[in-house]
Amino acid sequence: MPYIGGLFPNERVVLSSFINAFPVGALILDTNRRVVLLNRALEGLLGLSSEEAEGLPCYAVLRARACLRCCPALALDTSSESVSVESDIINRERQLVPVRITTSAVKGFEGNLVGFLEVIEDLRAMQGLHKEGPTAFSFGGIVGKSPEMEKIFRILPVLAESDSSILITGETGTGKDVIAEAIHQASNRAKGPFIKVNCGALPETLLESELFGHTKGAFTGAVDDKPGRFRMANNGTLYLTEIGDLPLPLQVKLLTFLDDKTVYPIGSTRGYSVDVRVIAATHRNLEEMVAKGTFRKDLFYRLNVVRLHLPALRERGEDILLLLDHFVRLFSHKLNKTIEGFSPQALRELKKYPYPGNVRELRNIVEYAVNVCDARLIFPRHLPPYLLESEQEQAALMARTPVDTSAGMQSNPLANFASTDNWSDIERKIILDALAKAKGRRNEAARLLGWARSTLWRKMKQYEIN
Repeated sequence: MPYIGGLFPNERVVLSSFINAFPVGALILDTNRRVVLLNRALEGLLGLSSEEAEGLPCYAVLRARACLRCCPALALDTSSESVSVESDIINRERQLVPVRITTSAVKGFEGNLVGFLEVIEDLRAMQGLHKEGPTAFSFGGIVGKSPEMEKIFRILPVLAESDSSILITGETGTGKDVIAEAIHQASNRAKGPFIKVNCGALPETLLESELFGHTKGAFTGAVDDKPGRFRMANNGTLYLTEIGDLPLPLQVKLLTFLDDKTVYPIGSTRGYSVDVRVIAATHRNLEEMVAKGTFRKDLFYRLNVVRLHLPALRERGEDILLLLDHFVRLFSHKLNKTIEGFSPQALRELKKYPYPGNVRELRNIVEYAVNVCDARLIFPRHLPPYLLESEQEQAALMARTPVDTSAGMQSNPLANFASTDNWSDIERKIILDALAKAKGRRNEAARLLGWARSTLWRKMKQYEIN
């Protein structure tokens, strides 16, 4: 563990206790520009622990544009002043974060160079979340002008000013992550870390250590102390996505933290007070989970101080056109292409598509189209093939009479459905019927439907059929 000697008589002081007090990111490098130590603020910004970064070259940890041009540390010696450059880094979430990097030489007792100190300041609070320019109907990275989105835009600045817990609900792909980070960047915690944890991505044992930390020797493999994400998010925001997947034992521990703001690492009887705002998000119906006993009622009420529901894209009307235009400009700029928009035929296909994946799916569709587009306008041939498959499959299915192997006779797949059912309901029922007849064998179900296997698997995922 790095120490400072000679600062206090007869004492060595742990270096991490100094740089962890910095309100901005900081790291210590040796003379070969390899990482000795990260402070907690930088751990939060990068999504990387000090133990994981130790011994790595600085450029492999920060992944900054300045590293590719000319490392600021190369020009420093013991007589040099600090060097400050504006650049950007790539964090573990693969986000490009604008930063100011200030590099200083660290002298030894004899005046020799013993290493470098780099201070990393997050500039997103000043520059905004995105660089593609202001939009008339936006907040942070969210774009829209429908009545539902206007209500959200009006309330977001107010929510950013408070420290109350927020619960964000909505279907997958509606922009919950973007909303959470926009609230953080608009708050007085913007210079603090924004730490994201997916509660459904890790098993319970690892998730507890990830959130609350552990002490050395607390369990097999715990070779060192780990602070945990709550302590890493001190003076910032902890964003718990997929909170509906949090195991019941950890729900109790989270509730305890929300009540007393104290974290107890695994294997420790000592608590650590932290100043953290909690934002949670889920696509699940927590009220139903409470009724079934899979989510604690007291935790639900504690998180549900402020409820923010994001509408599905199909409920946002003309926002689809606004988002299409927004993403075309964004990806045309990123890919250095001159694309003016969509042809009338392509727009017709895009407007009638239901977007089960919401804004995330729309963004991916536009990114694909811009990548393959070889003209000034995006035509239907530039759209992902599955967008055009749906209409063809519907028409083919209406005319087709697949064989019912269980009854040994042909049957009309639409005969058992009411005329009031929409196509999505009908298609889902047809898939379930085929799977039942095939006794769960997907290959056989695809054959009965006359579809390719990949088409069946994609539609099962779309309709959440397990």
